Amino acid sequence: MLKQRLMWIAWPAFLVAGVLEVLVFGMVDPQDLSWLGEPISASRHAIYTVAFFVFWACTCVSSGLTTLLSQSPFEVNRCPVPVSDRPEACVKDNFGNSRCV
Repeated sequence: MLKQRLMWIAWPAFLVAGVLEVLVFGMVDPQDLSWLGEPISASRHAIYTVAFFVFWACTCVSSGLTTLLSQSPFEVNRCPVPVSDRPEACVKDNFGNSRCV
């Protein structure tokens, strides 16, 4: 399930980062960019690469938050420990669901 969720996050973020790259650098020349008042001395390819990974990281955070917020209360509150190994603090609520206190 973890691998599937990671793909739910990474793949759409990758696609959106590619679209952002095209949109941003379709209007802005990387050689015209500056950082803290100084022109960036990196090559165009380096700027494209760094920008893509920044866009990808930002959209991964967005997709990750969406995935996190889409979890049901059961997924969030369930006890991750198998029934046979649960400590005494892992109790059942009024609905029969086990949770760790």
